[in-house]
Amino acid sequence: MIIKTLEELCQADDRTLHFTPMGLGLGVRMRPEGAAEFQQQVVAQFDLAPQVAESTRKSFEDLRTAFAHGLFCYEIFTLVNDRGLLVLEQALRDRFIAHHGGTVRFVDERNGTQHAVATGSYHELHDVVRKNPRRRLLLDGGQTIAFNGMLGDLRTWARRLGLLRGQRNRAIEQAISDLRNLAAHPAGYHLTTPVEAARTLSDLAEIINHLWGVATPGGRLYPAPHRRDVVVVAWDTAGTQLQMGLADELATAVDPAVGPTADPADPRWRAVIVRAVFRADQGIADPGLRAFDSRYEVTQYPADLLWGPGSLADAAAWTAEHQPEADECDYLDRTFVVRYDGTSLYWPMRPSVAAALPNADQNGYWYAIKADHPNEAYHHVRTRITATGCARRGPCQQCHAETLHTGHYQQVMAAISDPVPPTPSLPPDAATPWAHPRVRVIL
Repeated sequence: MIIKTLEELCQADDRTLHFTPMGLGLGVRMRPEGAAEFQQQVVAQFDLAPQVAESTRKSFEDLRTAFAHGLFCYEIFTLVNDRGLLVLEQALRDRFIAHHGGTVRFVDERNGTQHAVATGSYHELHDVVRKNPRRRLLLDGGQTIAFNGMLGDLRTWARRLGLLRGQRNRAIEQAISDLRNLAAHPAGYHLTTPVEAARTLSDLAEIINHLWGVATPGGRLYPAPHRRDVVVVAWDTAGTQLQMGLADELATAVDPAVGPTADPADPRWRAVIVRAVFRADQGIADPGLRAFDSRYEVTQYPADLLWGPGSLADAAAWTAEHQPEADECDYLDRTFVVRYDGTSLYWPMRPSVAAALPNADQNGYWYAIKADHPNEAYHHVRTRITATGCARRGPCQQCHAETLHTGHYQQVMAAISDPVPPTPSLPPDAATPWAHPRVRVIL
């Protein structure tokens, strides 16, 4: 080891200076003063909610503090990254203890007897679990799960309670756990960039906050609910033009050549009014709105038909009379039903829509799938039918979907009818000319 003077220790590491707000600087670098402010700003945005346990909060704050010192020692970013992966398990342990309030209940799998374990720390609980491997953890609803006290079973516990959600997140959580194991049991030397370390802290903050019931506005893993505005989707009868905009703009009769909607007096245009993710001022719009279908799920986020289809003049009149308001929606872990009849595979539907189908449309084999987006539910079923890669039951390890139930229409609908009561009638049949084919032939 080279012993440095205090002055040398205070010198900025040249490698860190090349990481700028615009990306990696090739041939350019920041001044030390600017880099110091920038690296602190990077991690300052990763705040934990007040509800988070104090011990987890302190460990996370240590990581943010150490991150800034990567300005002087580039290797610190690797230390922060690897330590952050270990803090995930600490957060799960703290949340487990907080949830059970000092008393954890187990069931002996040999005779079914219950055992209440009083514990004030996770270390005490872990000793009990290690000495009694034949006991299963009793959940709030009366079900039990295998529980060895390790990271994998902690994640399973958190998911069963809904503290961790999302099908894509399930794969990300597994990847983070794998990286944690590599950090705890390294096979060789590695060096991490500040970008990678910051991403680890960002994901860690989102996971920790969600464990305590707090979503992250604009988050990558557990975002806060998305705002849904009232949107008009209009198209010409020739099927060559599509315009979208906020429904209250219909009253202004914006020229379709320059604005989001067509002239309400023009009979060549058809329209629907939907509640969907659409923020024109921020350049945010659901990419699936172009293919909107009122009976099948094709949008990335939930979109509800409010009115239509009909003329633009009628759409403007309905909007003015009813004044529909914006709301918010969550898209993680939605339930979709998919119908497979002979060689025909149908696009996913909401259970509430499928519950209103006439008898003629109930034939075939049905799948209830949990997924974040409808295309992921569709491709999971398609792969299950045409290949053997995707799981037949439960969470799939090959894609971002989970099979909840399969069987005939009545069997599947009965299995999912409690959380989603059936609607009295089908929504009006409305689809843009660019809607996906509702059924495809699968050989």
